[in-house]
Amino acid sequence: MKLTKYLLSVIILFIFSTNAFAANETIEMLNKQDKERMVYSKKVVKINLGDTVFWKATDKGHNVEFIKGGVPEGVDKFKSKFNKDTEYKFTIPGIYAYWCTPHKTMGMIGFVVVGNDKSNIDAIKSIKFMGRSKKIAPDLINSL
Repeated sequence: MKLTKYLLSVIILFIFSTNAFAANETIEMLNKQDKERMVYSKKVVKINLGDTVFWKATDKGHNVEFIKGGVPEGVDKFKSKFNKDTEYKFTIPGIYAYWCTPHKTMGMIGFVVVGNDKSNIDAIKSIKFMGRSKKIAPDLINSL
């Protein structure tokens, strides 16, 4: 009887602790937030290895595209469809830079830091941002 209670306690503890560490993030794709236009609701998120980021197509006309040269080595190209919710499970540690394809010059960029690994920071700093993204990227990169 004592062993059964102990095993049941361990199983319950395991279930609750596993869910507590599943720190998945949701980011909305928006036309406007506060005084900004064409923006992701969160510009920088920090997650654990194995977590998933869900991008919600709250407003129409947006997508998510990993920037070439702006992801850790071994990560495949990722580009979502327009007007569609999308998600990505991060299995390689490092910094991931992404943008909305049609609004990248308007500052619609974001970063995901996986496992607090910043080993590809030099590659991130060498990305050629354009338009408003070029103005906001340095501060975002410094905040990583």
